[in-house]
Order: sequence, then C-alpha cells, then structure tokens
Amino acid sequence: MADPLETGDIDAGGVTVLIPMLDEAAALPRLVAALERLDPRPAEILCVDGGSTDGSVAIAAAAGWRVIVCARGRAKQLNLGVAEAAAPMVIVLHADTIPPPDMVAVVQGTLADPRIALAGFTPLIGGEPHEHTRWVTSAHNWAKTWYAPLLCRPHLFLTGVRLLFGDHAMFFRKADFVQAGGFTPGDQVMEEADLCIRMAKLGRIRLVPRFVNTSDRRIAAWGPLKANWIYFKVGILWAVGARARMAKDYPDVR
Repeated sequence: MADPLETGDIDAGGVTVLIPMLDEAAALPRLVAALERLDPRPAEILCVDGGSTDGSVAIAAAAGWRVIVCARGRAKQLNLGVAEAAAPMVIVLHADTIPPPDMVAVVQGTLADPRIALAGFTPLIGGEPHEHTRWVTSAHNWAKTWYAPLLCRPHLFLTGVRLLFGDHAMFFRKADFVQAGGFTPGDQVMEEADLCIRMAKLGRIRLVPRFVNTSDRRIAAWGPLKANWIYFKVGILWAVGARARMAKDYPDVR
C-alpha cells in the first residue's frame, strides 16, 4: 500500500483503520483479504502491536500496513494508535472482525452528521462468514448496547448514553477522541464503556444498522452459556467499580 501522506489521500474525509494486535496470526489472513476489498480505500491501515510472539507483525507488514509497537494493553495501544493516526476519522477494528466492503463510506457518511460523536456497526457473532451465526449471542450483544447503561448507569442512560464495545468496530473523529481524553490507560477490559460515557458529552452515540462479522472464538472456547454469563458478569463488575476483577474474569482467547 502506498504511503497516503505521499499520495495525498489524507484529507477532511480520510479514515484510518486502527487495529490493536496481540498474537493474531491465525485471524489476520482473513482480515487482510477483507481489507483488500474495501471500496473506497481507507487513508491508511495502522496496526499497534502489543508484543506479539507469533507471526502477526510479519503478516501485517507484508500486507502493507503501517505497524507500530507499544506496551501491552489494549487501551494503551489504542491511545497511541489514535495519536499516530494520519486521518481525521478513525475506526477501531479488531483482528477477528470482518467489515463490509463499503466500511469506509459508512464511516464517512455517519460522521458527516456533526451531532454524532461515536458510532459502531452491528456485530454478527459466528464462525467463518456465512458458515454459521450465533443468533442468541448476537441478539444479546445488540441488546446490551441499551440494557447495560440502563442497568449500570441509569441516570446517564436518560441523557443518551449507550455502550459500544470492541466487536462493534467503533469509530469517531480523532479530535473528539482527544477532547474526551481517550481510553483509560490502565484498562484491559471494558475500556470502551468509559469512553462511551465521555464521548456522550460531545454528541450522540449511534449503533449503525450495518453488520460486521465477529469471530465466535470465545464462545467456542467457553460455551454459549458460560460466555454470555461472563459478558454479563464483567459488565456488573464494571458497574460497581471492581476493575481489578474484570481482567481476571475475562481471559484472552486466541
């Protein structure tokens, strides 16, 4: 991929695709293929690696993505990535999430509304795209955008706070992210929730009615009942401020 700063692709409508990465060699080939199909193209694809020990960095570099290295911790990685982003709009895309080909146009069209500060896609959770979809978990994931803030921060829910998470492929203007203070650096889990609360002070939070396909690797490892219980439990721990417990109860799955 050509350097967007040299080709002049960075402008007021430019979009940086920001990928936080840690040992994602198994997931990256599908994502590389998906991002090659994007039309229009993003201004840049920027990977922030947190210390991968597999072939993740090599795969990203071979795809022509810009790769920078950061201390492990998704909040830290994303804060650095946004700071380094060359474009004025940023979409955070996890390595196991496959976007539609018109992702960039959706981001541009949504953020053309100045009333929207933060938005995300609607995730369908499953295996390989079109192989199978876990409809119950996908529906729960959709519903918690509303019920999580209603249960955990009801006073903020009434002012318009909605919670988006990593598998929503959330996107925003870089300037708004900086103004809101970014992610809390020490957070390893639920870092998106606090950002949503801060971003809601700047404008609306919107769940776009367009799908991304997100891997069901956690559900495959834990089982559907355990996975949905963990999602709910971590949300409650966040609500009561038990941050030290959240990471313990939400282990990595690759």
